[in-house]
Amino acid sequence: MRIDIISAIPKLLTSYFEQSILKRAQEKKLVEIYLHDLRDFSNNKQKSIDDYAFGGGAGMVLSIEPLFNCIQSLKKERDYDEVIFMCPDGEQLTQSIANQHSLLENLIIICGHYKGIDQRVRDHIVTKEISIGDYVLSGGELPAAIYCDSIIRLLPGVLNDETSALSDSFQDNLIAPPVYTRPANFNGWEVPKVLTSGNLKEIEKWRFEKSLENTKKRRPDLLK
Repeated sequence: MRIDIISAIPKLLTSYFEQSILKRAQEKKLVEIYLHDLRDFSNNKQKSIDDYAFGGGAGMVLSIEPLFNCIQSLKKERDYDEVIFMCPDGEQLTQSIANQHSLLENLIIICGHYKGIDQRVRDHIVTKEISIGDYVLSGGELPAAIYCDSIIRLLPGVLNDETSALSDSFQDNLIAPPVYTRPANFNGWEVPKVLTSGNLKEIEKWRFEKSLENTKKRRPDLLK
């Protein structure tokens, strides 16, 4: 998988992709991540990438030209499955979307900034708009990192135990059951006996029942 991320401030993303699971995924050649500074694709001397909105109003807008230039330069090298814009009013990111997108090969991600991007980019270039929630951030870098994390961890070979991702919350529209580790008794707080029984059938039954119980309590909407 190859992911190209376009940002006005790419340094915001550097450290996130140089740590932990995402770092190992790149070292194993399971994913390639490239950060592109939007200013490198500006045609004016000041390397400006934003402008005032037509019609007035507060705030600046990312201009169409540098975004178009960057995306066209990438598309000359390879085909892309999706050109994704991270924005508050996009489709809500879900585990189902993460599962589907983990099967893709080449992705472009646009990180918005200021008041957003020129609408013509959304109308004519973007193929998918994704939101991480109904709130506004200073830019699309954090949402892009979250989106990438959600799909990269699903790639075969990224996690040490590939079955781990299959038992995560939302994979089966249920919240994951509680998890415990040693010691079995700490401060008088005991681990449920069934988990130390060695009876795999009963353990799986307990986990399913707890998943169902947690989902009913915390996210009943998932059961619809």
